[in-house]
Amino acid sequence: MRLGIGEIVVVLALALLFFGPSKLPQLGNSLGQAIKSFKKGLSSLHEDEPEAAQPAKGLGEKIEQGATSPANAVASRDHGSDSRS
Repeated sequence: MRLGIGEIVVVLALALLFFGPSKLPQLGNSLGQAIKSFKKGLSSLHEDEPEAAQPAKGLGEKIEQGATSPANAVASRDHGSDSRS
C-alpha cells in the first residue's frame, strides 16, 4: 500500500486545518525525533542479534560431529540391519 501524491496532499491539508501553521513545525520536529529514535532502537536490536545466534551455531556443530562419530555410525548400521529383517 503506497501513498500517491494526491493522498499526501490531502493528509498535509488536513494536518494544516487541525493544527494550524504555527504548530506544524513543532509536530514535524517531534515526528522526526520519534522516527530517529525508532531507527536507533532497531539498529541496536540488529547489533545484539549475532551475539544471540552464536551459541546456536556451536550447538549445530556439536550435533553434526555427533552424527558423524564412529559410535553413532555403528548404531545406525545396527538399526539399518534390523529394518531389513
